[in-house]
Amino acid sequence: MSVREPSSNDQITIRRMLLADVDQVMEVERKSFTAPWSRQAFLAELADNQLARYIVATKDDRVIGYAGIWLIVDEGHVTNIAVHPDFRGRRLGEMLLRALMAECMQRGIRRMTLEVRVSNTVAQNLYRKLGFVGVGERKGYYTDNNEDALIMWADLGASV
Repeated sequence: MSVREPSSNDQITIRRMLLADVDQVMEVERKSFTAPWSRQAFLAELADNQLARYIVATKDDRVIGYAGIWLIVDEGHVTNIAVHPDFRGRRLGEMLLRALMAECMQRGIRRMTLEVRVSNTVAQNLYRKLGFVGVGERKGYYTDNNEDALIMWADLGASV
């Protein structure tokens, strides 16, 4: 899957994440989260977790964003979405989430869920735009600061 970046002639490519991408994914991860996943966690997800699917957004062979999902029976659980700070505001997060949604739909999965920090209104707005609705909270979900998570679900049959 290849898409054009808004207001640019440079091409952004969305593709499956490879083990060779992990070092670049770690750079995006560290710049995006206060409690980043470890390199080993990503390696285990790619090599050992049969339920996991990860994708990357690349520009000029550089990983500039990534997203992951666990496909569990008939539901997709988004594990993470991140875009390098230098490339935010260009709809890459939306492209990545739409790609995960398409993967679910191709596999017959019609519902997706995720957790998002209650303070992360930018991400919540994106998720709402794509049909996710808040259904509850997980108290103290984030271990770095004990922040609550908003639980969101989407019915893919009703999504944009």
